[in-house]
Amino acid sequence: MARTSIQKDTVKSINYLNKDFGDFKSNLIEFAKQYFPNTYNDFNESSPGMMFIEMASYVGDVLSYYIDSQFKEQLLAYATDQQVLYEMAQSFGYKPKLSTASFGSVDIFQIVPSVGSGVNNKPNYSYALQINEGSLVESTTGVTFRIRENVNFSYSSSFDPTVVTTYEVDSSNEVSYYLLKKSVRVTSGAIAEESFQFGSVQKYPRILLGQTDILEIISCTDSDGNTWKEVPFLAQDTVFDSVRNTAANNPELSQYSDEAPYLLKLLKTPKRFVTFIRGDGKTELRFGSGISDSADEEIIPNPNNVGSSLPGSPTYLDTFFDPSNFLQTQAYGQAPSNTTLTIKYSFGGGLDDNVASDTITSLTEFNYTLDTSTLDGGIVEIVTDSVGVTNPRPTSGAKGTESIEELKSNALAYFQSQGRTVTKEDYITRVYSLPPKFGAVAKAYIVQDEQLNLPSFQKEVSTNIFVDERFADVKAQDVASSNRLPNPNALNLYCLAFDGSKKLTQLNVAVKENIKTHLSQYRLVTDAINIKNAFVINIGVVFNFIARAGFNKDEVTLQCIEKLKQYFNIDRWQINQPIILQELAYELSIVDGVGAIVPPTQDNPKNLPVLITNKFSTADGYSGNIYDINYATKDGIVYPSLDPSIFELKYPNVDIEGRAIGDSTGNQL
Repeated sequence: MARTSIQKDTVKSINYLNKDFGDFKSNLIEFAKQYFPNTYNDFNESSPGMMFIEMASYVGDVLSYYIDSQFKEQLLAYATDQQVLYEMAQSFGYKPKLSTASFGSVDIFQIVPSVGSGVNNKPNYSYALQINEGSLVESTTGVTFRIRENVNFSYSSSFDPTVVTTYEVDSSNEVSYYLLKKSVRVTSGAIAEESFQFGSVQKYPRILLGQTDILEIISCTDSDGNTWKEVPFLAQDTVFDSVRNTAANNPELSQYSDEAPYLLKLLKTPKRFVTFIRGDGKTELRFGSGISDSADEEIIPNPNNVGSSLPGSPTYLDTFFDPSNFLQTQAYGQAPSNTTLTIKYSFGGGLDDNVASDTITSLTEFNYTLDTSTLDGGIVEIVTDSVGVTNPRPTSGAKGTESIEELKSNALAYFQSQGRTVTKEDYITRVYSLPPKFGAVAKAYIVQDEQLNLPSFQKEVSTNIFVDERFADVKAQDVASSNRLPNPNALNLYCLAFDGSKKLTQLNVAVKENIKTHLSQYRLVTDAINIKNAFVINIGVVFNFIARAGFNKDEVTLQCIEKLKQYFNIDRWQINQPIILQELAYELSIVDGVGAIVPPTQDNPKNLPVLITNKFSTADGYSGNIYDINYATKDGIVYPSLDPSIFELKYPNVDIEGRAIGDSTGNQL
């Protein structure tokens, strides 16, 4: 029997590192020379074989280019296509900024008649208007601005003051009209409104707004009067909502309406949508998948009643549930159907929206509320015609579309933060961003919660020092400090507010509740937030100096006091900030006319260059917190207490004591 010879195929070496036309061509030539030496050996550029080699190299080059490009476009850091970048950024939760609005504040004026006579002459606030949120003002350059909140001239507080001045007096020198002024925030952007009809229900419907560079969706309402809310993602079923702080809305917190005119609430709503920015600069509104009119518990099992033995309760233990039924529930929001949605939005922005001061001068859409049933119609007309507006400061913040590199950086940074409060700085930023109508926080400080190691603490207290329940004594706090244990599951947020005279005061309960609600959407699940009042340590300052020859000592003293007022301006001070006495002495030494700073001799055992004293008498208007300044001073630095506190020079006109004790000639005073 003849034997069949079986020849094994030679394993050919292939280079997979080729990337461009030249590499492909040279490797194909080498491949042909190595494996087909007798088949083809004419590698002249004009030969037919070279044509096919170059054609194959061309195809390889094109394929390699598209593969590399597609891979690169999948990486946010290297992508260049705008549409791809927009889609990728939004998948990370970041909304690209097509344009940015300009922000600022305007002063709005109106006149009101007076009521009463003599010392009882005052504004008649029955004629005070409430200019409604959404009213439009315009600059001389044609830029439209929208008023962000209601302007109530009859209401005044430390956070929203109404400035009253005389406008007109009559022949008997009695004030006949007063001028009322309030400040309010405004945002630039032209206003547009579009309506969209929806027929039979469809899952995840979309609508496209006509304008580009959308700045904000102001409102979305259907033909039944229901409001649809914008959310970051469809699975989020709660949004922030504000209600007036009245007895009807909350009888317990209404007493704090002066400091917190609005209460912040979390509203659960199935009627919601998200916005999506397309590559062409237009904005889509995308809705949910809730297409069933049935209750969710009839579509999917409800843990509260599955297997319930209550009469009339459904029992689904033996029922098969289609997982796709979850898409028909309201878990991702409702899908609008058989209704008309009206969308009101602002658009525009850009650098041209930043306008100079005193250029916003007209009200183009003036909406107000006033009960005129008991008022004089002629005076009402005078009052409404008197309304004016101006911007004492330029507006700012507007800019054009963010660049590709800005988009990449912002999207990556947003994704890393996940919209959560993680660091101490995150919490502080969120607290300070609380809108003023919910109450304003003047100072904030956050630390990890600590608890006393009670057995050890009680033992040390019994053998060393008595501690009162307020921990007013610094030495007592040191004892407590050495016996504290960290609580990893809670954070302590210490806050203070300003009163009407811009003096530090404690937060009321209403503002604290608003802060809790505000932080609830951003805090980590494992973080419990305790909102507490920080301690205010009122202080006085005593200093002596030697005046330079030729200077008026009284004038130099006044200049030194003014320097200290600036130094202790409460805007410059934060919770747990120490007082550096050498820095304080230096500020005094550079005052023109000061030759040298001399340490006070009375009550100054450590011979400090400037003496800090504790002011605590509640009868004199101080906080009542007693603090051992001498014990808290180490190496020329006055440290705050263990429990977060802030130093406040409350009454600088009386709390600063300065004296010139001599001059540079050696003369003593």
